[in-house]
Amino acid sequence: MGSGRAGGGPPAHGGRTLTFLPFGEALRPAVFLERPNRFLCRVLLDGPPGSPMGDPVEAHLPDPGRLTELLVTGRRVMVAPAASPERRTRWTMALVRTPAGDGWVSVDTTLPNRLLARAFAEAGAEAGAGATAGRRDALSELPGWRLDRAEAVFGASRFDFLLRGPGPERHGRGMILEAKSVTLVEDGRALFPDAVTARGARHVREMAELARGGMPATVIFVVQREDADSIEAAWEIDPDFADALAEAREAGVRVIGRRCRVTPEGVTLLPDSVPVLEPSNPGGPGG
Repeated sequence: MGSGRAGGGPPAHGGRTLTFLPFGEALRPAVFLERPNRFLCRVLLDGPPGSPMGDPVEAHLPDPGRLTELLVTGRRVMVAPAASPERRTRWTMALVRTPAGDGWVSVDTTLPNRLLARAFAEAGAEAGAGATAGRRDALSELPGWRLDRAEAVFGASRFDFLLRGPGPERHGRGMILEAKSVTLVEDGRALFPDAVTARGARHVREMAELARGGMPATVIFVVQREDADSIEAAWEIDPDFADALAEAREAGVRVIGRRCRVTPEGVTLLPDSVPVLEPSNPGGPGG
């Protein structure tokens, strides 16, 4: 699967530049061995061509989810060198090969926030420069909305982003935008979460309360892989989160989805919306 960066330039789609977040350091290919705990993996680093594999090394895993369909012994992975040479684990797990072997999955739960922050920064820079040709919104689903700040506190919770609207009638307190990282895909269905998330359900319910009070709020599911056709709350894994999301929708919280093109060079936020469907479950919310 190509990176979409023809000639080494930024990725494009339909003549428009897309948001691309490169990896700061060259990734190192490896083979997954085991996961001793939620935040630690053991891998075998690839050696030079024709040489045997090296000794096993430890890599920090920045995703505490189950990842059982991805972290399979013998699966190809990519690891990044630790930012600090003083850190005990010298490597960080970055990418895992899809089960079908036809793409990569990013397993860094902080990456969607950094990718969205870059998208808003790029859109803001274009607007500030007075650009017109090819100007884009950070998210086409939220036309005209610009980043006010990250890590916005409302009540007892901290939300990922606070946005400001395009006109006086939409300014007010702004819009809350909360990002959810998705890595689990089954038969084209991206599912969130892949493990119970009481914090996630609480956040969504607090967004519902804000929406009932008249404040716009949006949840964006960012699928860190390219093989998803739709997104659903994983009712069978966490029915409480699925119920909370359904309640939030009824309260007026907008729910949108995107997917990413993931390569060893970096991650591209793809421009087309991915539909977020009602979960496939036997009872529905509260059922």
